[in-house]
Amino acid sequence: MRKTLIIAAIMLLVAGTASLDARTKKSAKSRKATASTTQVIYTGDIAKKVIGYNGTTPLNIKVKNGVIEDIEVLQNQESPSYLKRATQKVLPQYIGKTVAEAKKLKPDIATGATYTSEALIKNIQMGLDQAKSTPSSKKKAATTKKAAKKRR
Repeated sequence: MRKTLIIAAIMLLVAGTASLDARTKKSAKSRKATASTTQVIYTGDIAKKVIGYNGTTPLNIKVKNGVIEDIEVLQNQESPSYLKRATQKVLPQYIGKTVAEAKKLKPDIATGATYTSEALIKNIQMGLDQAKSTPSSKKKAATTKKAAKKRR
């Protein structure tokens, strides 16, 4: 009788430990899946020589999980009306694109604000060169390569 109780207690202990281990692993996986990678790239230092019409046009580029979420124009010497025209034309072309897609993009330039538009584009390109690649963007690139091989 005593032996049976000891065996039953050991079995319960083992079952409880296995259940706890499974819940811990599941919890760790869900935390990993929901964790997001966000980086903000400041172009003021890396694009010092990129000049618009009246000077440099530094940006903060927010990249979340490999996708461009926002581009913020920082303090600069550009004419507000030309800067507004350029930002309304250029920046929306990048928002929502992956870093890889954005690097390949040939954006339209705002008419009448060519120098400012070109400076914004060059700042974005230089900033995206600094972006860290994420597993999701690498996975997408690998999928694209496989699809290209199949088409051949």
